[in-house]
Amino acid sequence: MHTTINKSMAEAAIKLRKKLVRGVAKRNAVYMIGLACLLGGASACETLDHEPQAEVSDDAAISDRKGAQAALAGLYDQLQSSNYYGGNFMIMSDVSSDVAQSIGSWDFYREMDTYLIDKSNLENGNLWTRAFRAINVANNIIDQVPPLADLSEEEKNAIIGQAYFVRGLAYFDLSRVYGGVPGVVGNLGVPIVTMPSRQVDDSLFPSRASLTESYGQAEADFLKALELLPEKYGDDNTTKSQAVKGTARALLSRYYLYVNQPGQAESYADAVIADPKYTLSPSFANIFSSKFTSEAIFELNFNSADQSTINNWYFPSSKGGRGDVAAHSDFYAEATANPDDVRGMMFGYYEGKDVYYPTRYANTSGIDNIHIIRLGEVYLNRAEARAKSGDISGALEDLNKIRERAGIDPIEDLTDQQEVLEAIWQERKLELAFEGHSFFDLVRTGQALSVISGVPRTNGPDVDLLDPNRQVFPIPAFDIDANSNLVQNEAYK
Repeated sequence: MHTTINKSMAEAAIKLRKKLVRGVAKRNAVYMIGLACLLGGASACETLDHEPQAEVSDDAAISDRKGAQAALAGLYDQLQSSNYYGGNFMIMSDVSSDVAQSIGSWDFYREMDTYLIDKSNLENGNLWTRAFRAINVANNIIDQVPPLADLSEEEKNAIIGQAYFVRGLAYFDLSRVYGGVPGVVGNLGVPIVTMPSRQVDDSLFPSRASLTESYGQAEADFLKALELLPEKYGDDNTTKSQAVKGTARALLSRYYLYVNQPGQAESYADAVIADPKYTLSPSFANIFSSKFTSEAIFELNFNSADQSTINNWYFPSSKGGRGDVAAHSDFYAEATANPDDVRGMMFGYYEGKDVYYPTRYANTSGIDNIHIIRLGEVYLNRAEARAKSGDISGALEDLNKIRERAGIDPIEDLTDQQEVLEAIWQERKLELAFEGHSFFDLVRTGQALSVISGVPRTNGPDVDLLDPNRQVFPIPAFDIDANSNLVQNEAYK
């Protein structure tokens, strides 16, 4: 929902935007200024950003129930953007790991695949911008919904709770992409902005918080969301496409693995697994071919008018896609090593380039839903938390639920804690591939530098991740060059 801001303010933001964009490569997308653009207001960005938007940026934007509902829809639209969970974020994780590779002409993903990325990378900048836009929309909702007279307290809590949840998710994602993982890599997080920004002033140039503070902001937002959100909405589809208490609990089970608090991770996973709204789907393939299965906890709903781009990037032109990204050959071999594993059956062969590609998102119309979190992950979260706490039998019990659903034999003979953890991490690799986890799981578990070594690529030499500081991505050029308060990550200075 576009809104109108003061003309001089808009002109100032546009001038600033033009000043900041220097030599940015353009193909079929437009570089969107990150904090400078979104903090200057949506209307200030309209001139150069031609994507459909749903931003909220001034005092008049949310004045009643209708405005609040429109803002909430706009908030989820940020997550669905092709620059965030609608495509880009998922692919960034895939190609930066040993799961997928860039095989086409889109250099921005090849730079990630080969660890030659720098601050000018378009897709890296697109993610930064979109995540901060989500934060700005959430800030507006949190600020403007409480005084509305035509909403009940219950309705307000549900809307505000969803805003806290999405803001927490955005800060969690930004922190692990651009900051790192506490105790593993990185010391600096990202700028923390918790108030709506509607003018061009000093707030346009925030500094980076510490990594601990950035993760702490995500935690605080998740916990506030858990406090405010309802257990469910009127129907199952809405309950699984908008945040509820179970959604917050599930993300907290993931979050606490990143900050090495296994007791907390297990506790929140326990609550989700005990929730009758969620049960493992008997069929792994059905998780992706159907919408809102019993396993879904939070998935983004796409349709013909609102499409994701995952299928387009992975499927070759003969199947209606672009075919720029494919599975790494070694990963395909891992995934198909056990002929009984149903997950290994979800690949297609791209004859033109002699590679395999995933078929989890198989609808060529781009209407497959995207899972942000599902019950299969929560079982693996709990398995890892239990193993770290010394509960080996409990860890194997959870691990084997996932293995048995995949059609493969349970693991029963492991007793060593490290061996059990490695079995769980390997299962995560197979189970959660192409769902936005691969690279970040390698980093948080301390495996990235050893696993990403001599990884063969189809259209280039083997790739190695040698610099530990490249376990994080660069702060985009348009902000780092314009804001002297920002410090660039070490590998990109």
